[in-house]
Amino acid sequence: MKYKDYYETLGLERSATQDDIKRAYRKLARKYHPDVSKLDDTEERFKEVGEAYEVLKDPEKRAAYDRMGSEWQNGQEFQPPPNWDEGFEFRGRGGEAHPEADPNLDDFFAQMFGQRQGAYQRYGGQQGGGHEGFYQGADQGGYQGGFQGGFQGSAQMAGQDHHAKVVLDLEDAYRGAQRGITLQMPVVDGEGHVKLESRTLNVTVPKGMKAGQHLRLAGQGGPGFGDGPAGDLYLEIAYRDHPRFRLDGRDVSLDVPVAPWEAALGAQVKVPTPDGVVEITVPKGSAAGRRLRLKGKGIPGNPPGDLYVVLSIVLPPADTEQAAAAYTAMRQAFHFDPRAHFYG
Repeated sequence: MKYKDYYETLGLERSATQDDIKRAYRKLARKYHPDVSKLDDTEERFKEVGEAYEVLKDPEKRAAYDRMGSEWQNGQEFQPPPNWDEGFEFRGRGGEAHPEADPNLDDFFAQMFGQRQGAYQRYGGQQGGGHEGFYQGADQGGYQGGFQGGFQGSAQMAGQDHHAKVVLDLEDAYRGAQRGITLQMPVVDGEGHVKLESRTLNVTVPKGMKAGQHLRLAGQGGPGFGDGPAGDLYLEIAYRDHPRFRLDGRDVSLDVPVAPWEAALGAQVKVPTPDGVVEITVPKGSAAGRRLRLKGKGIPGNPPGDLYVVLSIVLPPADTEQAAAAYTAMRQAFHFDPRAHFYG
């Protein structure tokens, strides 16, 4: 989708309060309503105003938009950067979409906020709260910030569950980790401005977690009302891009360079893995791109993933007389035509 400056659409500065946003929307909605306005583009303008309001009226959507949109210009193709939401704590979508809002926009924010709720893959047993949990553990800091749903006529009510993404190193999937993580959650201050409130938690990440799984931190979500219990915090696990390894579920792969004679004659080669160095056998007559499977050497689990070594044949340079002579001898010895079948 194209990036749109919603503040500009509503005629506001980015420092506008939530009340400023509401007033600007009401004014422009009256001005461009199709039943009132006589302007030629009134229907399109009314839709743009509704779309801007749909985002900016919600503190979480507004904070997410601000976080992603500061470097974009109107009309550019908009694609959030990888892991833009690392450490961004939220409750979920909430509320109904404006009837004139762009359905693509609704899908966009549904992807950001909505899909994590109820999309949990099992890691361990049922842990209550209506979710399939994976692991439970964090310092119990009694956090009382953030949003606190609506309470009407009830002496007590459980707090809302919160969600956030944490990005770890691939090695943590193999060994587990203790991590101090800082989360930021949008809140509205006393003057009506949206700001990010931070908190830090000490989290135990068990080994064997794959990207997309969640940790359940009991009692670390939104505060309860009255004597109601606090909600839970669900941390979605993601892994940083690695310069060497690639992830596919629990499977890990990497490219390993070999010399032509190692591929042709076979060899024993030491290969790095996220859990240490192992020695593999390169079979005689291996071609470039051959995949060698190391069973069970992927991310731990039941069953564990595999590690795939992809062979890449690297040619030595003919940068000396001796090296050039060696290539000439090879050409004369093999009478090899690499394009013998290329033209059919």
